[in-house]
Amino acid sequence: MEYARYNNKRVIVTGCFSGMGHATAQLLLDIGAQVHGLDYKECTLPLASFTSTDLRDPASIDAAAAKIGRVDALFNCAGLPQTFPAVDVMKVNFIGTRHLTQKVVALMEPGGAVASISSTGGLGWSRRIPTLMELVATDSWDAALRWVESHLDIVAEGYSFSKEAIIVWTMFEAAHLIKRGIRLNCILPGPTQTPMMAEFESATDAAVLDAAAQPINRRATPEEQAGPLVFLNCDAATYVNGVVLPVDGGFMGGLATGQVDISKMMAGAR
Repeated sequence: MEYARYNNKRVIVTGCFSGMGHATAQLLLDIGAQVHGLDYKECTLPLASFTSTDLRDPASIDAAAAKIGRVDALFNCAGLPQTFPAVDVMKVNFIGTRHLTQKVVALMEPGGAVASISSTGGLGWSRRIPTLMELVATDSWDAALRWVESHLDIVAEGYSFSKEAIIVWTMFEAAHLIKRGIRLNCILPGPTQTPMMAEFESATDAAVLDAAAQPINRRATPEEQAGPLVFLNCDAATYVNGVVLPVDGGFMGGLATGQVDISKMMAGAR
């Protein structure tokens, strides 16, 4: 499937040091992309370039985007778990991700694409769209940060809310970017066995993680998340836009049809 290859395409992958970001960068290298990596920790893959970047710092993001310049695709894979301070989690998982995307798409030509990693942990988005739209509608880094700092009771531990924000922002912003010929999508991974999983295990009841892995009853590998993410930005998906794609082993389908028992998940959440 040559149309799904990335020959001669310049791409950015954030969070390329480990986990899903590393798997995504490796897959892109394998299918011909010129990969430019951004992370707080240095990546050992043979990238076209690597830039140490802190998504909590807009100046760091601006410098990285300016250094790399025009690209064909952006993969937002960087993220923090709920064991970090809530404001830092919001900065990396939403505010910084959005800021980087804005900087990168400003240099993209029609045909460009952006794919981000959200989570099934963000499934509560539909119950609080008005609140999330307040954050999504902020027009700058500083405005978004002020909103977060003044709504810490809603933001809570930061992880779930940040992933909800990515979902709503994806659906909202995709309708605007497509007018410029640029697509925006995201995936919702189920529990995935990455180095970050240890952080989730320390902060989450085991029954919750096990329930979220139904009905397949195993965790995904990083490579199983990288494939769908890479597909969303490829030339085979040029009519796919504003999509929130579950990559969860059937969890959402089972939930919608009453085949997944979430009683343990709800008990663990309480």
